[in-house]
Amino acid sequence: MPGTDPREAIAVVIGELPELPHLPELPGRGPGADMIGRTVSLLVDMPAQTTPRGWRLAAKPGRDASRAASFLSADLDVMEEAASGYEGPFKIQACGPWTLAASLELSRSVEPALADPGAVADLVASLAEGLAAHVAAVRRRLPAATVIVQLDEPALPGVLAGSVPTASGLYRVAAVEGSDAADSLRTVLDSASAPTVVHCCAPEIPFGCIKKAGATAASFDLGLFRRTDEDAFGEAVESGMGMFIGAVPSVPPAASQRPDSDGREPATAVVDLWQRIGLPPGELTRQVVITPACGLAGTPPRYARAALERCQAAARLIPELIEEGSRERR
Repeated sequence: MPGTDPREAIAVVIGELPELPHLPELPGRGPGADMIGRTVSLLVDMPAQTTPRGWRLAAKPGRDASRAASFLSADLDVMEEAASGYEGPFKIQACGPWTLAASLELSRSVEPALADPGAVADLVASLAEGLAAHVAAVRRRLPAATVIVQLDEPALPGVLAGSVPTASGLYRVAAVEGSDAADSLRTVLDSASAPTVVHCCAPEIPFGCIKKAGATAASFDLGLFRRTDEDAFGEAVESGMGMFIGAVPSVPPAASQRPDSDGREPATAVVDLWQRIGLPPGELTRQVVITPACGLAGTPPRYARAALERCQAAARLIPELIEEGSRERR
């Protein structure tokens, strides 16, 4: 979410998404509030520091790592106050192990941790332990809520394709086998002991890997969905996996474009996808959640609120569109 005030952000989220709120991330606050820094604060016995290039593993935590822990603690306090007594599903999120490994530098090298299998194994174990503790902390604060855990994995397609660059940019880190990627992802997902979502806002969405890892649902940007993704998407849906579909643009429309305020455009796009693949219409409302295409941190606050409103409106419109399609076929 945009802005730097966690109290304001959680109020918007709970107000606009009363049936599935989440703990906002506010990267606008600086290092430690970003996706990597926030997750670094969860790691157990794997300290990290910031560098001019980003984050790296280190012998001891840096100042920004301490800030990250303080940000998260303060956000949990605000969450507990704002959502006191809440009894429905509540989503939290962290960076997934493969994106974390592709983003963190090794402690004695500028190469990504992804290039060192031993460092990757340590990261997976550390993240699994830290995530379990984080979920337990959220459950203590919101005892009546059902916690849902999302792992953000935008780098996963590159990890599988062997396209993550080395420090020099001249070479690429060797591709990770799909089964190995799924096994490590499963280790972290299982540690949550909760329903899980793997979010990947990148092309070539690895539905097969996410499914093999045992995620409850996959989350993706509908604008990046390709015809070549359809078979894997359909297989995942038919296996019972949920889909968080990013159908609402995460950037404001151009000045010349009239904004769609009633949610019809994203709702129609989702229904069209479902029907094109030939999936049972009745399963759409059971298995699909409508979301923004990706994070909203770079958008104006007014648009971020409007995007969440459109998600709600689109979701409510989908049953009507399904019924309209059914009548037309009859």
